[in-house]
Amino acid sequence: MAERVQQPPAKRLCCRPGYSTTCRQGQRAGGTVCGGSGSSQGGSSKTHSPESLLDIAARKVAEKWPFQRVEERFERIPEPVQRRIVYWSFPRSEREICMYSSFNTGGEESASSGENVDETRLPFRRGIALLESGCVDNVLQVGFHLSGTVTEPATASEPEMVCSVAISFDRCKITSVTCGCGNKDIFYCAHVVALSLYRVRQPEQVKLHLPISETLFQMNRDQLQKFVQYLITVHHTEVLPTAQKLADEILSQNSEINQVHGAPDPTAGASVDDENCWHLDEEQVQEQVKLFLSQGGYHGSGKQLNLLFSKVREMLKMRDSNGARMLTLITEQFMADPRLALWRQQGTTMTDKYRQLWDELGALWMCIVLNPHCKPEQKAAWLRQLKKWNSVDVCPLEDGNHGNELPNLTNSLPQGAHGNQDLGTRPHRTVFTRAIEACDLHWQDSHLQHIINDDLYTNYCYHDNTENSLFDSRSWPLWHEHVPTACARVDALRSHGYPREALRLAIAIINTLRRQQQKQLELFRNHKKDLLHKGVTSITNLEGWVGHPLDPIGTLFSTLMETDNNFSICSVTDCTDILCHTVSAELHLFPSTRRFLEEGESYLALAVETALMGLGQQRIMPDGLYAQEKVCRNEEHLIAKLQEVDLDDTLVKIFRKQAVFLLEGGPYSGLGELIYRESVPMHTFAKYLFTCLLPHDAELAYKIALRAMRLPVLESTAPSGDMSRPHHIVSVVPNRYPRWFTLSHIESQQCELASTMLTAAKGDARRLETVLESIQKNIHSSSHIFKLAQDAFKIATLMDSLPDITLLKVSLELGLQVMRMTLSTLNWRRREMVRWLVTCATEVGVYALDSIMQSWFTLFTPTEATSIVATTVMSNSTIVRLHLDCHQQENLASSARTLALQCAMKDPQNCALSALTLCEKDHIAFETAYQIVLDAATTGMSYTQLFTIARYMEHRGYPMRAYKLATLAMVHLNLSYNQDTHPAINDVLWACALSHSLGKNELAAIIPLVVKSVKCATVLSDILRRCTLTTPGMVALHSRRNSGKLMSLDKAPLRQLLDATIGAYINTTHSRLTHISPRHYSEFIEFLSKARETFLMAHDGHIQFTQFIDNLKQIYKGKKKLMMLVRERFG
Repeated sequence: MAERVQQPPAKRLCCRPGYSTTCRQGQRAGGTVCGGSGSSQGGSSKTHSPESLLDIAARKVAEKWPFQRVEERFERIPEPVQRRIVYWSFPRSEREICMYSSFNTGGEESASSGENVDETRLPFRRGIALLESGCVDNVLQVGFHLSGTVTEPATASEPEMVCSVAISFDRCKITSVTCGCGNKDIFYCAHVVALSLYRVRQPEQVKLHLPISETLFQMNRDQLQKFVQYLITVHHTEVLPTAQKLADEILSQNSEINQVHGAPDPTAGASVDDENCWHLDEEQVQEQVKLFLSQGGYHGSGKQLNLLFSKVREMLKMRDSNGARMLTLITEQFMADPRLALWRQQGTTMTDKYRQLWDELGALWMCIVLNPHCKPEQKAAWLRQLKKWNSVDVCPLEDGNHGNELPNLTNSLPQGAHGNQDLGTRPHRTVFTRAIEACDLHWQDSHLQHIINDDLYTNYCYHDNTENSLFDSRSWPLWHEHVPTACARVDALRSHGYPREALRLAIAIINTLRRQQQKQLELFRNHKKDLLHKGVTSITNLEGWVGHPLDPIGTLFSTLMETDNNFSICSVTDCTDILCHTVSAELHLFPSTRRFLEEGESYLALAVETALMGLGQQRIMPDGLYAQEKVCRNEEHLIAKLQEVDLDDTLVKIFRKQAVFLLEGGPYSGLGELIYRESVPMHTFAKYLFTCLLPHDAELAYKIALRAMRLPVLESTAPSGDMSRPHHIVSVVPNRYPRWFTLSHIESQQCELASTMLTAAKGDARRLETVLESIQKNIHSSSHIFKLAQDAFKIATLMDSLPDITLLKVSLELGLQVMRMTLSTLNWRRREMVRWLVTCATEVGVYALDSIMQSWFTLFTPTEATSIVATTVMSNSTIVRLHLDCHQQENLASSARTLALQCAMKDPQNCALSALTLCEKDHIAFETAYQIVLDAATTGMSYTQLFTIARYMEHRGYPMRAYKLATLAMVHLNLSYNQDTHPAINDVLWACALSHSLGKNELAAIIPLVVKSVKCATVLSDILRRCTLTTPGMVALHSRRNSGKLMSLDKAPLRQLLDATIGAYINTTHSRLTHISPRHYSEFIEFLSKARETFLMAHDGHIQFTQFIDNLKQIYKGKKKLMMLVRERFG
């Protein structure tokens, strides 16, 4: 509230044409306290004397009539009557004062983080504290104006502050407030609260005067002159210029002020034309909403906006016209949010929390236009405003993405095949569309009026022969209307402070739903055989009730739960609180509504049954990401509410009854035998039902959960649709799957349901087998099946009990399915899955390990089978874990070796080394693996793989086999002149060293391969140098000692290697000189130095190198600087 120091202008002009100027000469306007004149003080009186007729009449007039009308109606109003009207015109209830000061939306008292604000810091609580600590003083009531001072005590950081407060009021409403504290907020500050409550609680302490115009009228000329002069003297600095200006205008006969009859009086009350509403600072409302929107959901702004929406609902419930005013101001700021245009331009969607705020905005407008006592002109004005907002390009759409294809709000379409108009002709529906449509609804239907206003409305001449009968077989009233629309009426009644009427209508709607459910069940039973034979299903509700923009089931549930809770509160609590007294007053007639409940039934039981009916409804998955997320969110929210209810025997009976209905409900139920392919899945709901029913009726619980496991949208073939409804029932989907944006969430819920059943079925082999079959049939995600396998394994191997072998087998079976599903697809968790499966099989037993090795080709890749499966099986830890004897160990090892050889045959490149390792202890198997390697060496194996196996062979003591594989690897190798850092260089050096160690013959055999494969001069020179350091075959085969003579460079095979090395240096030199740059000159000179060392190893090397340098000088004489460096180094 923007607190203003200046008084607002007077609302009307005051004069007394019916009074003689002489009849009041000399009279004084003395003051009396509010409770004076010897009359009763109404609510503040502590005596039990009967209220006077004057007070009764004055109170009624003060509540309904503006004071100007009273003056116009009666020529002369006696002063005692005026005093009593003025007295009773101030609000007598603290509820409204509390409502207008119950939370702070900004400034020092708001929680910047969005956390709950300390209640003691709320303006209303602070105002009470100031009042009770005696901080209110100088209270004066002049007519319809209350003033006083409120002292804010000093604190450690702030000095004492005295605030001047002024309040105007009319017809029991505060119409304007001003305070000197300077606080800016939407609602009243603590000082205004303190002064208001002082007047409410201690009216006898407030000195009351008639409006100032009445007092002035009692004065003669001298008294008036004295009054004005004293007033100017006391406040001359403030009012003197204004006083002189007014005096000049009054003395001027033609002035505007003299053309008006009477003069303004700020204390004289409201005029006939003034709107009677509580003070609301519109500017501050707009500023605060704009601020919260600009924060984009940070700093608790989303919570603050929700608090504002709650305040609007509170105002509506109090039937305060400011509710609509405030919502209009909020909506204007929402529509002016610059992000709307930005998001539309960029094609991005708004955040989920912001989207929910828009939903609440639309729902509130629905409540406002459905006000049952709304005047036609009011509704027309709202309709114009809503259409204006609706026509703006950036106005958010109802489903968040594109036009919603649901039927018009006022069309009742639960049964018929209407609304099949072409998609192209359907207008996009905004968040205001439903409110606009609701403007066409009315409350004049006589049956509806009887339902909401009469607790005894029954018809005992009932004949249940029509589908839309107005009464059921018990003669209780029914209300047939589009369910979301009917529930919107209930929400509107609740919101506008008609709880009894809302409850009556809610019960009529629920009884209608019950009757429809029963008739639908009977209809399906009569045609069940034919429908099941054809495999046909259909969607009978084009709009789902859970996730609907109007939240019909949530509305019914909240209405009943609120009533039940209020009864509970008022029955166990000493109601001393303002709101508790209000609840008691609202509910004193509610027990009569119970006559429309079954015997022994409570509002709680009815609420639970309604929620179960709504959650179990078969409904089509809506289009668009936001609409689908809303379906999931609303379902989870409603289930969370149900979980707060403690189940008793009565509720368990309701659960059983509804579970049977859902199982046998056919196309009307999401748990029927046949469902439409794109129906909203029931996994979350079924998990809740399963948990609740399991302790009471396990068989029924499993029936529900197993039926709900299906997910037909992921099936390649699904039940055909009802061709009589081509648009809504059979979707034309170009791809295999429709656009289910929440599919991953749905699949995770399906997985949670399955996990819950597995946990519950531990120890029951029959149920575990049934659950396993359901999982294998219905779950299509390998990651979710793997999670279930892990869950089952954990449950089966709990530390405090013996392993459950049946559940372990289920876990293994699921793991095997995962292996089969992911064998030919990429999955980043595949290695984890394989390792886990081997662990699981180990827990099951040796036969499980043997089984997975026997059928490895259907479960694993060859690499996985050898490197993970067989290796783990043959490890010591597995042998110890299984407590195997020698015979069992040998059988398991035999299976592992067979697997290894099969894998090596299929994929020698990746499995040969593992096969050799696994077959080491079996000579025949090892020889077989080695032969597989030799056979594959000439076809598909790379030099890297062959070198790796060759090194392994050397390490295991097979140097000749290692040499053989090294020579095969050299055939595949090719090192160019500039690959002096190639990773295979170490393998080449190792192969040459191995050959050198074996003897001259082996070295002579490998050098031609090296010369052919390696063109890199530095590598060749390194090999050459190593071969000349020691004698070949120093540790020869069969322990034969070599002669110890070094090999000559002039003879084969080293001569061939020397010539190849010199040639490589020459070729590399020319290649480098082709594209050399000056920054590489020094590096090139060093390269030539290494080349010279190699040249000099030949007997005529000096001559060859000199000729080589001379050739370079001649060929590259253009590179003068480089050749100069060559001459300096080499002559």
